[in-house]
Amino acid sequence: MLKIGMVGVGDISGIYLKNLTQLYKEVELVALCDLVKEKAEKAKEEYNIPKIYDTMYELFADKEIDIVLNLTRPYEHYQVSLEALKAGKHVYSEKPLAATYAEGLELVRIAEEKQLYLGGAPDTFLGAGIQTCRKLIDTGFIGKPIGAAAFMICRGHESWHPDPEFYYKHGGGPMFDMGPYYLTALTNLLGGIRSVTGLARTSFTERTITSKAKAGEKIQVEVPTYTTGILEFENGAIGTLFTTFDVHYKGQARLEIYGSEGTLLVPDPNTFGGPISLLRQEEGDYKEIPLLFDYAQNSRGLGLADMAKAIETGRAPRAGYHQTLHVLEAMEAFETSSKSRSAVDLESVFSRENPMVAHPVTGILQ
Repeated sequence: MLKIGMVGVGDISGIYLKNLTQLYKEVELVALCDLVKEKAEKAKEEYNIPKIYDTMYELFADKEIDIVLNLTRPYEHYQVSLEALKAGKHVYSEKPLAATYAEGLELVRIAEEKQLYLGGAPDTFLGAGIQTCRKLIDTGFIGKPIGAAAFMICRGHESWHPDPEFYYKHGGGPMFDMGPYYLTALTNLLGGIRSVTGLARTSFTERTITSKAKAGEKIQVEVPTYTTGILEFENGAIGTLFTTFDVHYKGQARLEIYGSEGTLLVPDPNTFGGPISLLRQEEGDYKEIPLLFDYAQNSRGLGLADMAKAIETGRAPRAGYHQTLHVLEAMEAFETSSKSRSAVDLESVFSRENPMVAHPVTGILQ
């Protein structure tokens, strides 16, 4: 059983703590570290974690730890993952892999040099919803894939998040915050991306926090908050992706895949479950499709558990760096394309890993 050390005990850590201690049976969370020690102490007590470290370097030096789980803020991902890799640890990081493609390339270089596994979120595509959609597409239910459309529309996080400033700083913005869910789902349904053509802008240079903890504080926005563009996939399909923190809108997620024989309405890629709807000409209307795989609940940590299984068996992880690097390059390409007013051909190459395989016991991976 591989042992996990978690760096960062912030808002997202709760579901990881729960799932790593209660759901996944082939990993063990043995250590925690956070700059605010009280957070780590509280999690240690609630989830019965054996060890707390004052610094990440102390955690990295623990020979018992096999994999470092990086749950720090987006702009911190690179440095934390870099130091963990240098210390000889496998790394699984929350999204994005890094704040820039150049940083991502450096992490991949070190992981390959040291023969370490490097993977990361989002792992929602491994859940019942996206895996069922992949099976429907791969077995021809929509015919030949022709296109896709994905929309993530909201007015930002300052009205509800207790500490929303990082969403508007380097490594943040709607594309880097929510884009990974949509791009990871799209590449797992349609394959790798060949080129990106995008437009990006910052609609509001200042935001006012209205959530209770920091109500009235101002945020200076450093990143684009309205990003849209066109994706050309290697298989010839053409997709559109729109992400924004600037618009009032009822609802948030929309992801559709268009084929020669039908249209598939894909679940919110920020979730693991459904619903899924399929429209075929002979039916004349959408029909809900039952989920064909496990992990429909909030199963964050599934990609980490899968990577641990991959390390033990010598196979490739389903949420490995080929995917996270490709998604990172695509996200950055939207802004690069906007600045250059031209299409950007991607350098990284992505091929989908094998789909999920059911195991009789939930929490054990094949």
